[in-house]
Amino acid sequence: MTVISTDVAVPEPTRTMSVNRRILAAAWSTRSFRVGFFVFVALLLVSTIYPEISSTSATKMVVKDKFLPPLFLGEKWSWPHPLGTDQLGRDMLMRCLIGLRYSLLIGIVTVVLVFLIGCGLGLLAGFKGKWWDMIIMRITDAQLSVPMIILAITILGVSRPTVPTIIIVLALSGWPLYARVARSAAITERGKEYVRGLRVLGATDWRILLLYAAPNILPPIAFVAVLDVARMMIFEAILGFLGLGIQPPTPSFGSIISDSRKYLINAWWIATSPGVFLAVALTAINLMGSTLEKARNRIYGGA
Repeated sequence: MTVISTDVAVPEPTRTMSVNRRILAAAWSTRSFRVGFFVFVALLLVSTIYPEISSTSATKMVVKDKFLPPLFLGEKWSWPHPLGTDQLGRDMLMRCLIGLRYSLLIGIVTVVLVFLIGCGLGLLAGFKGKWWDMIIMRITDAQLSVPMIILAITILGVSRPTVPTIIIVLALSGWPLYARVARSAAITERGKEYVRGLRVLGATDWRILLLYAAPNILPPIAFVAVLDVARMMIFEAILGFLGLGIQPPTPSFGSIISDSRKYLINAWWIATSPGVFLAVALTAINLMGSTLEKARNRIYGGA
C-alpha cells in the first residue's frame, strides 16, 4: 500500500492508471466518499421513483387532516402520512420528495451548464489569447460585478419563475468563476512541450485544444465542480424562500419553509422536514466533493 502525501491511500496498481482514474480510485477507497455516494444515489432514486408509483398527492388538500404530526411523535398520527401533514392537510413526505427532486434537478443541470460554458470560454481565452482573451475576460469581469441576488430579482421579478429560468439565473451567476480557473490552466498548458511539438507537426490550435489540452484540464475542475451542486441547491432554496423560486402549487424546499414559519411552535415538522432532507442531500454531496478535491490535491501534489 502506497500512501500519497497524507490521508488518501492508493493501491500500488493505480500507479499505472491515468491521473484522473487515480483520483477516482483514491476517493472511492475512502469511507466518506462511499457513504456520500450511496446516500446521494438513494435520495436521487427515491425522489425520482416514489412520487411516480405512490397514490399520495403532494398538492391535494384535505383540511380535516391538517397538522397531523409525524409517526415518531406517537400522538394523533396517520399511517398514510409518515412525516405528517401541513396547514392544508397535504402530505409532507411527498412534498419533500418533490422538492428534493426539483432541487437536485436544478443543482445538477445548472452545474453542468456552468461547467460547459465557463470552462469552454476559459479554455478559449487562455489558449487562443490576444483579442479572444480580452473580450471574454471583460465579459467575465462585467458578469462578476453583478450580485446573484440582484440578477435573480431582475430576471425572475419580471417573469413567472420556472425551472428553466431559475437554471439560467444560477448559470449566469456561476460561469465566470469556472472561466477564470480554466483560463489559468489553459495558459499553463499552452506553454508545455507537447503543445509546441504538435504545432511543429502541423496541428491547428483548435485540434490541440479539443483533443489534447481540454482532456488534461477539464477533469480536475469537474471533480471540484461536484461541490457546486450543493451551492446551487442552496441558492434554489433561497430563491424559493424569497418567493422567486418554483411557484405553487409545485412544492420546493424554500417555499415550504417560508409558508410554515408561522407554525413553528405548534407544527414544527412542516419546516423541519424539508430542512432535514436538504441537509442530508448537501452533506452527501459535500462528502463526495471534498473527498474528490482532497484526492486531486494529494495526487497532483505527489505526482
